[in-house]
Amino acid sequence: MINEDNGGVPDTVQSARTLFDVLQCVKEDQGKTVSEVSDDLEYARSTVHRHLRTLEDLGYLIHRPDGYHVGLKFLDLGVSARDNYVGYDLIREKVEEIAETTGERCQFFVEEHAEAVYLARSVGEHAVQTDPGLGSRIPLYAASAGKAILAELPEQELSEYIEQVEFEQLTENTITDPAVLRDELAEIRERGYGFNRQETVRGTHAVGVAVTAPEGGAIGGLSVTGPSHRLKGDQFENVLPNLLLGAANELELNIAFS
Repeated sequence: MINEDNGGVPDTVQSARTLFDVLQCVKEDQGKTVSEVSDDLEYARSTVHRHLRTLEDLGYLIHRPDGYHVGLKFLDLGVSARDNYVGYDLIREKVEEIAETTGERCQFFVEEHAEAVYLARSVGEHAVQTDPGLGSRIPLYAASAGKAILAELPEQELSEYIEQVEFEQLTENTITDPAVLRDELAEIRERGYGFNRQETVRGTHAVGVAVTAPEGGAIGGLSVTGPSHRLKGDQFENVLPNLLLGAANELELNIAFS
């Protein structure tokens, strides 16, 4: 990691980066002490202490006997960001409806900083708990709804994404070859939906569609995820895709006229 003290030259931007490095370190393993954060980040203890105290004074961290924890002030920010998203209430209702209908897990992704972010999710009666939760991020190229979002991009934006993204092999089935990804995106454009066959998590399948805006481009992506032994055959190849295509069309109309 970059060390703020390197060269001893004050840098406002780097100081902001350090602040968020410290915050992320606490978030990943809550209850850390000043010394533990300093050791993990290889920052000077005095630097870490200043940033932790600043975050505590502002209400974004709280200090307990075991160390520092993320404060609920972030909940206020997160809820505000989520609720401000176009059509969120309609999206949440549709996600809950699909989860109840299918008995599986349904989620809605949005693209932010070239990643798929969980905006809404709901679990049905038989759903598996394999996702990292609301606000978490996964690669667009590894998610069925993420690939559906990519399929809606203009060619220039898609080329820029493929050129800049660092492909990570999440499982043995993850697509990391740009040519293979392009071929799959072409198929998604033709049929309207994408598949995830154990590309993010071993043992799970997903099918996803894009939800588009009236002026074009994807608002986000809607998908259903379940165990690969259950999501297969006609249910996976036809029933769920048709259900999601209908749901996406309904969402698009309701958002456009809300």
